[in-house]
Amino acid sequence: MASYMIRHTRRFASPRRVHTPLAQFASASYQKPSPYGNVLIMSPWNYPFLLTIDPLADAIAAGNTAVVKPSAYSPATSAVIAQLIAECFPPEYVAVVTGGRKENAALLEKKFDLIFFTGSQVVGREVLRHDAEHLTPAVLELGGKSPCIVDSTAKLALAAKRIVFGKYLNCGQTCVAPDYILCHRGVKDQLVEELCRQTRLQYGEDPLAGPDYGRIVNEKHFDRLCGLMDPEKTVLGGTAKRDTLQIAPTVLDNVTWEDPVMQEEIFGPILPVLTFDRFEEVYALLADRPKPLALYLFSEDRGRVREVTERCSYGGGCVNDTIIHLATSEMGFGGVGESGMGAYHGKTGFDAFSHSKSIVDKKTWMDLPMRYQPYRRGLYGALLRMFLR
Repeated sequence: MASYMIRHTRRFASPRRVHTPLAQFASASYQKPSPYGNVLIMSPWNYPFLLTIDPLADAIAAGNTAVVKPSAYSPATSAVIAQLIAECFPPEYVAVVTGGRKENAALLEKKFDLIFFTGSQVVGREVLRHDAEHLTPAVLELGGKSPCIVDSTAKLALAAKRIVFGKYLNCGQTCVAPDYILCHRGVKDQLVEELCRQTRLQYGEDPLAGPDYGRIVNEKHFDRLCGLMDPEKTVLGGTAKRDTLQIAPTVLDNVTWEDPVMQEEIFGPILPVLTFDRFEEVYALLADRPKPLALYLFSEDRGRVREVTERCSYGGGCVNDTIIHLATSEMGFGGVGESGMGAYHGKTGFDAFSHSKSIVDKKTWMDLPMRYQPYRRGLYGALLRMFLR
């Protein structure tokens, strides 16, 4: 994050020479990164510190000034962010605005040179509406129902272990958490058994009694998640404690596409399991739905891996694992379609906050005459055809 940018900013900010065509002889061509200017960074509540400081480091490395707006749902972390930034930067370089919807609306009325937003699709659409008024470029990191596909060749015990890790991390309040499982019907029962076993191993028989188990962010989301759990389809978990806003890791079996849990992004510790018989069903199902931020595939069939990664459209993902693709600084992280636009992390993050100027440096020691009027046939025409070939 910040340390990575400190090590690499000089290289990222250097002009990059590119090939100059013969028609531009004699000259040199290069691309020069330059800051957009003053940018707005709006961050979410689920990883409030990381998802504020990470894009801010990219913005500063690229030479921008920034206004930072943390989420109102994580006020304690927002206060820490405001204190840290005030200690490190003059307000004309980086300023923090705290508050809720009123402050968000006021900021979006202002003109910025770029807006970087992480959050829900609903608010993302509102950000774009305001962007359009000023023709402001935007990077949107949204979410969606990220599928986890398990085929008949998968190593089920290992798959379950890694799915449980990714799904219940931060109580499922992770934008790239596996939202639901699409499992081959022939191995579904065994996979559900392994999921339950792995959940008990990782979280204990009574997760809500553990001192390290997290909480749902607020009552609104707690009540929403409780409404998505069907007791008749719950094979593990399903328990909740309102006084601590905790919901146990929950596995739902025999789920259909019509169930409430499949009508919205879950963003909580509830894992529905659906089945398929043929992969053509999977491709058709995913093609008819909004493009997800992540897709995970568990398979030992390399041909199947190649087919899924080619035919399905999604932001990014993993083969035989979950979550970890976003932790690689050498790859950009972002969505596609309804799950977002633009990307960041590493050099991709520096580029997201930079405008790349294309510059031709024309030399003055010679000047080819065939570019100027009057145009003549003969030698000039032959030379022109050669240059433009």
